[in-house]
Amino acid sequence: MNGQSHPISLRLLKGFALTIDHTRIPVCSSTQRLLAFLALQDMPRSRAYVAGILWPNVTTSRANANLRSSLWRATRPGHPIIDVSSHELAISKDIVVDLHQSVARAHRLLDNSRTCDDILTMQTLTDLSADLLPEWPENDWMLIEQEQYRQLRLYALEAMTERLTAARRHGEAVAAGLTAVRTEPLRESAHHVLMRAHLAAGNRGAALRQYEQCRRTLQNELGLEPSASLRALLPPRTEHNGRSRLQHSGA
Repeated sequence: MNGQSHPISLRLLKGFALTIDHTRIPVCSSTQRLLAFLALQDMPRSRAYVAGILWPNVTTSRANANLRSSLWRATRPGHPIIDVSSHELAISKDIVVDLHQSVARAHRLLDNSRTCDDILTMQTLTDLSADLLPEWPENDWMLIEQEQYRQLRLYALEAMTERLTAARRHGEAVAAGLTAVRTEPLRESAHHVLMRAHLAAGNRGAALRQYEQCRRTLQNELGLEPSASLRALLPPRTEHNGRSRLQHSGA
């Protein structure tokens, strides 16, 4: 890059944005799709494969022409955004992709053999709170990528909640658990880690309210009752005569 460093970043979480030297670069829709696809692949792909996936409903010659046009537009910013060879394409190694960073942190959170103190941060929580290109038109390849990342971030949010709870960072643990529940209200494992975070902080009433929210949601949406493992987290309640009991729906 002419001996000068020009930081290039590609944002795919929450929405698309390409920045060079901290300046946002306008990119047409077809080139956005190409950049996003190559970033999601994170490996070289043949020209024929890329053209066939991105333009599946046109002739091969038309798809190849669309690809050439998008590649030409991608060179207009004047910086290496796509690595191009005679047969393959790949996202440039100089580009920092927020999704790649978030996925790497998610896998670390899920690996119980690794410490994660350095990534138990608001930035990690912010990235795991965001959907992958949520406003883009639906198509087969994007729907698969979106669901794959959604599932990964849900598991990572639960793992983050558990790690923060173990570290006695109760407020942050509750925030991560709430994010998981908000992302998928029908996910009992998310309610489970959130209830445990509340209980670790000594907030039994908050844990009970969370259980009741889960119970209502499952009943209204699926006609189901919470699992036995979730009910087992319920704090003991005391009758007026002093006897201890567990209070839950259907008891």
